[in-house]
Parts: sequence; structure tokens; C-alpha cells
Amino acid sequence: MRVLGRRVPLLETGAAWLLGLLWLLPLAYAFWAAFHDVGFATRFDVFAPLTLGNFYKAWTYAPFPRHLLNTVILVTMILAAQFVLCTLAAYAFARFEFAGRDIAFGLVLVQLMIMPEVLIVENYRIMSRLGLVDTILGIGLPYMASAFGIFLLRQTFKTVPRELEEAARVEGCGLLGVLWHVYVPLARPTYLAYGLVSVSYHWNNFLWPLVITNSVETRPLTVGLAIFGAPESGVDWAVISAGTLMAVAPLLVAFLLFQRQFIQSFMQAGIK
Repeated sequence: MRVLGRRVPLLETGAAWLLGLLWLLPLAYAFWAAFHDVGFATRFDVFAPLTLGNFYKAWTYAPFPRHLLNTVILVTMILAAQFVLCTLAAYAFARFEFAGRDIAFGLVLVQLMIMPEVLIVENYRIMSRLGLVDTILGIGLPYMASAFGIFLLRQTFKTVPRELEEAARVEGCGLLGVLWHVYVPLARPTYLAYGLVSVSYHWNNFLWPLVITNSVETRPLTVGLAIFGAPESGVDWAVISAGTLMAVAPLLVAFLLFQRQFIQSFMQAGIK
């Protein structure tokens, strides 16, 4: 039993390393291909010359600055709207008694079980009626009320002691004052954890932006990369890898710089 007990952690560690290496392989290939000529993109040669020409080609061939700007505007707009809407809804569900509260919260939880792809057709019809097809607002509007954000913040707000709220009311704070000065500061780790999830998801979201956009002026990075790497435009894996690295670089750099804060925020927010 002792030998078996010792082997189990070794097997778990080995499996974790194996899965980690498998996860890193596509990224490692992208790094290799991006910094080498197309002739070395599919074969490994330690002495292959390095080059930055692929990044220049990707930056000039595709309108990367515009796609990057669209993506930054999109994720910032969605995150700001989600923070406001989810905070207000979570505060109401956590601290107020009103008719139909449990039913309304149950409907919010039902949204967690529905894949966004199921609603693409109906969302497109609504955006068309509002005149928001091929706009950045049309990409982000269906995601501004997040069931996951409401649920996560509600659970966090319910852990805040009532005594703190009562003390704030004694000091003269109203409903929004209590929310701003008591609940929001205590939920900062949750906001950071949810912000990471939201930014990562919408930065990499592909299907809905592909459906709702038609022009360069509104396409985000994911759609721009897909069109840039389409077979009819010629497949240059070195240039495509360089474009992919430029697309994921902001998220990768942010994680490397703030990984300790990221992990702590997830742990404090209760995300496993």
C-alpha cells in the first residue's frame, strides 16, 4: 500500500506534465513558424535563420491595427456594461425581497444552461431590426447581461455581513452608496476573476462576430485572422503563425505579468 501510495502522486504529476506539454505544442509551433521563413515552417532545423519579416507581412497584409482596435473597443464595452448590469442585478437578488425574486433568479440560471450558439439566429434577427448589423455594438449587445456574472456576484454579495451595510446606512449612505462603498470594494477579487473570464472569452469569440460583421471596419481579430488565413488567399503558415502570435500576445503578456494576482483572484472568488 505504501508503494502504491507513492506511485499515485508520481502518476498524477507525470500526467499533469504530459497534458501541459500537449497544450504547449501548438503555441511552440506557432513561435517556431513565426520566427522562421516559410521553408522552415514545417521542418525543424536548429540552425535555421531567424527573421521578423513574417510579422511585418502579417501587419501590412491584413488590417491588423483596425482589427486590434475593434477587439479592444469590443471587450472594453462588453466588460463595462457587464460590470454595471451584473452588479445591480446581483445586488437586487442578494439583498432585496420582492415578488418573483426566486423565479427571476431561476430564469437567470436557466440561461447558464443555454449555449450562445443556439440563439444566433434570433439574435441576428433582433440586431437586424435594431439596425445594428455590422456594428461593434451589435457584436457586444447580446452579451452585456451575463447570467454567469450575476450568479457569481450574487454569491459574493451574500457573504458580506449585514452589519457592514447597517453601519454604512447609519453614516448616511443610500442604496447605491451602500453598494458602491461596501459591496463593490469587498468583491474586487470576484470582479478581477470575472473580468479575466469575460475578456478572454470575448477576445477569442469567433462564430457570432463572423455572422454579424461584413466589413473590415467592424471585424475583430479572430474573424480577421480567419479571413486572412483562408485557403483561397493562399496559406502561408509562417505569416499566419505571426498573425496568431500578435493576436494572442496581449492576453499572454497580461497573464505573465499578473499571474499571481490572477490565481489569487480565482481562488478568492471560489472559481475552481
